[in-house]
Amino acid sequence: MSFAELGLSEKVQQAVAASGYTEPTPIQAQAIPHVLARRDVLGIAQTGTGKTAAFTLPMLTLLESGRARARMPRTLILEPTRELAAQVEENFDRYGANHKLSVALLIGGVSFGDQDAKITRGVDVLIATPGRLLDHFERGKLLLTGVELLVIDEADRMLDMGFIPDIERIVKLVPFTRQTLFFSATMPPEIQRLADAFLHNPVKVEVARAASTATTITQRLVATGSQDYEKRETLRELIRGATDLKNAIVFCNRKRDVAVLHRSLQKHGFNVAALHGDMDQRARMAALDGFRSGDTPLLVASDVAARGLDIPAVSHVFNYDVPHHAEDYVHRIGRTGRAGRTGYSFTLVRPGDEKSLAAIEKLIGQPIEWEGPSLAERPPSAGKTSARRGRGGSERSRGGKGSVRTTEEATVQDIEVREEKAPRRDRAPERAPQRDRDRGRSRRDQDTDEPVVGLGDHVPAFLLRPAPVKKPK
Repeated sequence: MSFAELGLSEKVQQAVAASGYTEPTPIQAQAIPHVLARRDVLGIAQTGTGKTAAFTLPMLTLLESGRARARMPRTLILEPTRELAAQVEENFDRYGANHKLSVALLIGGVSFGDQDAKITRGVDVLIATPGRLLDHFERGKLLLTGVELLVIDEADRMLDMGFIPDIERIVKLVPFTRQTLFFSATMPPEIQRLADAFLHNPVKVEVARAASTATTITQRLVATGSQDYEKRETLRELIRGATDLKNAIVFCNRKRDVAVLHRSLQKHGFNVAALHGDMDQRARMAALDGFRSGDTPLLVASDVAARGLDIPAVSHVFNYDVPHHAEDYVHRIGRTGRAGRTGYSFTLVRPGDEKSLAAIEKLIGQPIEWEGPSLAERPPSAGKTSARRGRGGSERSRGGKGSVRTTEEATVQDIEVREEKAPRRDRAPERAPQRDRDRGRSRRDQDTDEPVVGLGDHVPAFLLRPAPVKKPK
C-alpha cells in the first residue's frame, strides 16, 4: 500500500515523498482513512511505529480548507512532555512544507509573551502541554471553543505524570462535537475508562499487542553487584564492549542518578550529555540536538526521554536501573530498533530487582535472556569493599565532610575509591562508627562516676564570666 491510496491530499503526498517515505506503517495505514472520515480513533501500537505521522498527515489534509481565527485554534494536540511537543511541531514543519498553516507551541520554559503573540494572530495547530495550556486559558489569552480536532498523545504517560485532572478539564472546554484521537503504546484500565468517556463510537486500531516490544530489538539482562560503583563499572564495560554501537541512551530511574552517572562517565573520557526534568528548556533542547546530530553519542536520561521521542538511528539502549513500572521498560527500549532497524537493549540487574524484572517479563509475555551469568549464578561481590572500608575509617575521619563531597569536587579515581571506602547516604549501608562529635554522648551512655559537663568538654568563655550583681541602695 502507498500513501496515495490513503486519501491524503497531493500536497501532503509530495511532502512525504520528499522526506523519503514510500509506504505507510501499519498504524498509519489503518488510522489515516478513519481520521480523514472524521471518526474518533483509539490507536494502540508499540512505540516507534509512526503514531505521530498517523495523526499529523490527515490533520494537514483536513486543515487545507478553512482559516484560523485570533485566539481560537482549529486543532489541539496535547503532549505529556516538552520534548514530545517540540517533536510534533517538527513533524508539522516537515510534512506541512507545502501548506501555509500556522503552528504554535505552548510549553514551559519559554516566554509567555512570544506564545501570546502567536495565539493572538491565530493558529491552525496548537501543540501544548496541559499545564501551560491552562495557564494561557486562565489568563484569558486563549479560547478553545473553535477546536475541531483534539489529539491526546501518549495517554498512559499523561496518567503517570498526574495530568488526567487537567485533561478532563480541557476536554470540557472544547466543543462536544469535536473529533478526538487517542494514541498510546500501552492501554491500562484507567486509560480505557477515560477513552470511553472522551471518545464517541471510536474505531479501535491496534497493530500490535498492547505493551509488546519490537522484534527487531535484541534484549539482554546483565547481572551486576549491589554497590553503585559496581554498576557504573559494569555499564562502562558494556559500552566499551558493545558491537556496532553508534549512539546510545542510558536510562536512570532518578534525576539525581542521571547527574551522578553523567559526571562519572565524563570523568572516564566518554562524550556524554544529560537530560532530565529539572534542567531548563534550553539545556534540554541542546542535549537532544547534540545527540540527534551525532556530536554527542551518549545520552544519560530519566524517563522524560522514554516516551515517543523520535531519534531513528539509536543503536543501543542501556537501562542503568530496572524501571519501577513495567510499561516504562517498553517505552525505554522502544527508542532503539525503530522503523525496521535493528537495535540492542541491555538492562543492569542487581540484587533486589527481581520483583520489577518479573513484572516486565510478565508484561511483554516473554523471558529476557541473560548476557553472561544470571543474577543467581553471579558470584558475590569481592571482599575488597569491606576490607578497604575497614582500613579507610581513620582516613574518612580526617576528611570530615570532605570524604563525602560531591563528585564535581573529586577526580574519577577519588569517586571510585571513596565509594569503596565510605558508604554513600543513598545506599543505606551498614552503620558507620561514631565520630568525635559523638564522644560526649557515648560517655554519657557509660556507667562512670565522671562529672557530666552540659556542653561537653569545652565551655564558652562568656559563660565563665561572673555575672554582675547590683548592690542594694
